[in-house]
Amino acid sequence: MKFLADMGISPRTVNWLKSLGYDAVHLVDEGLERLPDDEILIKAQIEGRILLTVDLDFGYLLAVSKAALPSVIIFRLGNESYEIINARLTEILNRFESDLISGAIISVSDRNFRVRQLPI
Repeated sequence: MKFLADMGISPRTVNWLKSLGYDAVHLVDEGLERLPDDEILIKAQIEGRILLTVDLDFGYLLAVSKAALPSVIIFRLGNESYEIINARLTEILNRFESDLISGAIISVSDRNFRVRQLPI
């Protein structure tokens, strides 16, 4: 699996994913920190990446577009430190890999995961 991290995600999470053998990039690494949300989705789709974000707008954009990909993981946590995000991401990768591959929005809170298959 390949990942694209939005600006609200720590570069430490990207480095952690790389240490696990995943192909992961952060928008800031590519000088794209000001890229509009719709173009971020297009980039993730073209590159076959799962988008990691804290921005709810991506769920809306995917719903409106009726796209089947890219998958998006939206973190809605009380504490969005990289340690907490990495721990929740570990659970997601263990439980929802097939959903991410086929196309899904996974909303992550402190207590649960909500999975919606794409297209919506």
